Amino acid sequence: MLVRCQQALLLMSLVAITLLTNISRAQDVIVVQDSQGQHTFEHVPSRVAALNWDIAEQVLALGVTPIAMPDIGEYRQWVMKPEVPDSVMDIGSRVEPNLQRLASLKPDVIIIASPQLDLMPRLQQIAPVLFFQTYSEQHNNAQAAIDNFKHIATLLGRRQQAEQRLAQMDQRLADLKTQLMQAYAGQLPTVTTFRFASMTSVYQYGDNSTAQYALQRLGIAPAIKQGPTQWGVKQQRLKNLRHIGEGVALYFEPFAQEEQLAGSVMWNAMPFVRDGKMSSVASAWNYGGAVSIEYMAEALTQSLLAIAPRKTSATEVTP
Repeated sequence: MLVRCQQALLLMSLVAITLLTNISRAQDVIVVQDSQGQHTFEHVPSRVAALNWDIAEQVLALGVTPIAMPDIGEYRQWVMKPEVPDSVMDIGSRVEPNLQRLASLKPDVIIIASPQLDLMPRLQQIAPVLFFQTYSEQHNNAQAAIDNFKHIATLLGRRQQAEQRLAQMDQRLADLKTQLMQAYAGQLPTVTTFRFASMTSVYQYGDNSTAQYALQRLGIAPAIKQGPTQWGVKQQRLKNLRHIGEGVALYFEPFAQEEQLAGSVMWNAMPFVRDGKMSSVASAWNYGGAVSIEYMAEALTQSLLAIAPRKTSATEVTP
């Protein structure tokens, strides 16, 4: 009788241990949503390859260093923040990454965006692949960037950090708006942003651009209304900017021919040039992830403060 009781207790202990083990494993399982559906991971991936700049930016902003990403040199020129540690391996270009080099790194997960979508079948032979489409004419790009930031954070076990970072961004945008309201005495100008394509044409940002979303969060309306596109930008003739009227024109650096603007008859004929309602904007990445919205807003605010009609003692964005 005693032996049977001992056997029963042992069996119950084994069952309990099995149940606890299964519960623990179930708690470790990660279910993450990407642009194609739900995916399950048994553990938080530690070796992450980020194959697009907006993806790499999101991963770095969460405090995770990817093992690989493309075009690191150009990222440091155009995107800049967050900084890329020297330990990250450069695997070539965004559209043609070196798959052999990537495979040698043995990633736990590969995260891609639209420029790499055609490579998915080949990438899936290396590791599980998640696809996040931030930029599309069919949705709000800024909101998609924020949503994707949360999804990537879920994958990497950093959801709480993501929520905290987004809350910090909201507060920062509110502070920047206050600075602008003070500098412009409560009368914020309308603004149109663009990049120069040449001395006679520009890439104008409108609906669905992170630039316009950042301006909207700062309380600023567009000087020229422009409908949505996939990337939030349309190429226009320079002369089209005359429709800015009494609004402000802000152009993003870099522009190789910037020094030649002073001698451009068409440029100098623009009302915003004559009225001093024009300024350059420090380089900011227009096609980034969630945190790019904050960096964009900071650069735009700095530019607007520099030409504010009623300047305070400070002409730089308050940290």
